[in-house]
Amino acid sequence: MSSQQITILYFAHLAEMLGRESEIMFLPLTIKDVAGLMVHLARRGDAWTQVFEKPRESMKITVNKQFAEASTPVKGGDEIAFVAFAMG
Repeated sequence: MSSQQITILYFAHLAEMLGRESEIMFLPLTIKDVAGLMVHLARRGDAWTQVFEKPRESMKITVNKQFAEASTPVKGGDEIAFVAFAMG
């Protein structure tokens, strides 16, 4: 198998900015952690780059409903959620 299916959820300001609340993605096997996933998402350009290239420290990330760090592993079947609120 060359990819693994994950579910990504976007909450609050991110859902507005990115124009979606969730997606199912086939994750390349080269992506092993949250940081790799964020680099992958940033490559989509525009708002994606703005959100994921240099994420705000206030952005919260969960993997399978547990708070996660950039170094948290991701694998097929995982649910990853990103939460960020607008500043100001």
